[in-house]
Amino acid sequence: MNRLAPDIVTLRVAHCRAEHAANGEQYHLAVMHYRTCLEAAERREDCQAVRFFALRLAHCYDSMGLTHKAQEFRALGDCDSGSLIS
Repeated sequence: MNRLAPDIVTLRVAHCRAEHAANGEQYHLAVMHYRTCLEAAERREDCQAVRFFALRLAHCYDSMGLTHKAQEFRALGDCDSGSLIS
């Protein structure tokens, strides 16, 4: 139980930083923080959170003009198939 609390705090801080960076069109920073969020969501095996952060990453990569990378994260956002990132 002690392991979950720091993950939640880390996730919330990283998400706030990612949103702030994305709103300021600092997509390289947003990607860094969203990846932290995505990793935390994966550790928690939270499909809904994985989907959310994967789609946020896809949006950032689209905004950066990296459509191939965006497609990869958009596909990852479909975690109904039972596969999370490794």
